This record gives sequence, C-alpha cells and structure tokens, in this order.
Amino acid sequence: MTFSDSTAPAPAAPRRRHLLATLAAGALLAGCASRRYESAARGTAPTGGGLTRRAPQPMPPTQPALALDAAGREASVAQAMLLVNTPYRYGGNTPEGGFDCSGLVQYVFGQVSPGAARLPRSTAQWAAATTPVSESALQRGDLVFFNTSGAPFSHMGIYVGGDQFVHAPSSGGTVRKDSLNSRYFAPRYLGGRSVFAA
Repeated sequence: MTFSDSTAPAPAAPRRRHLLATLAAGALLAGCASRRYESAARGTAPTGGGLTRRAPQPMPPTQPALALDAAGREASVAQAMLLVNTPYRYGGNTPEGGFDCSGLVQYVFGQVSPGAARLPRSTAQWAAATTPVSESALQRGDLVFFNTSGAPFSHMGIYVGGDQFVHAPSSGGTVRKDSLNSRYFAPRYLGGRSVFAA
C-alpha cells in the first residue's frame, strides 16, 4: 500500500522550527518567570575576595533609547519601594493583579512618566531601549539586569542605591529589595542601564 502526497505525514522539520520559534518567543516574554533563584537570592557574597559581579554585557540597540526626564529618578525609586510586598504574578503588571519583573518596571515608569511613548514590556525590550551605565555611574532609578535562566537579560530590577535593587523575583514570592552582592545575583549581574536622558 502506498500513500499519496496528500495523505503523507507533514515533514518534521517545519514543525520543529515552529516549536523552537514558539519556545524562544515565550522565553523572551517570560523574562523573570524562573522559580530557581527564590531560595538562593537572600545570602550576600562574602567580603574581601568573595563573589564579583560580571562586567556589563552589551545589548545591541534595536530601537531608539528611552530618554525620560531625569527629574523622575527619585519618583521611580519611591514608586518601586511602595510596591514592595506586592505578590509576584507571571505576566502581571498592576498592583492589584501582581507583578513579574518587567511588569513591575513598566508600571513604575508608566506612573512616573505618564506622557512617555509606549514603554517596553519584556526584559529584552527594556535592555534594547536603554543606555548602558558603568558600575561607577549607576544611579538610583537606573535598571539592573541579570542572567537567571541561561539567557542574557532574563531578569531585571530598579536600582535604589547602596547596591540594592527592587524586583519581582519569582512565583510564590513578592516584590522585594535585594542586594547586587547576594550570592545568587552577584555572579549573574549583567550591568546597569538607564531610561533617563543624560
């Protein structure tokens, strides 16, 4: 018995490419959906010869950089701090519904700069729409990025000074403040980036 072309099974390669493309898109949008770092994030790196942060990693620009009014720096920090203890929710972007990491950032800067053009949503989009900042120039209100899933720019938070940042870490958790020098985040740190005009 033979099959005609119309009844033969579809080739596996196109289905596999479609599945891989779908998974890659999901990973970009998920950003900070990992559960793996909840328990490890609290400890801090030992002082003097302990863990060091990675050098900032470049992100190729794919859109014009945001240039929000620098007067919004302190307001962004205050808004982020007000949201501490809000529940984490994958895909969340409101205080009532909870936040994921990029949803938290989008909400904060939407409140601080309501007239701004459409703000990015995913961590990769935020990285592509911001300007790199050296470690010595990092200021309150800048964004900090991490590789928490094996992919660059998979997690982010808002720098609040003193090597601390506010972020929405993972399922079952809440928005909280953590240290850039923690045992978990220090080796995964990719650098800071600014949403503000110079």
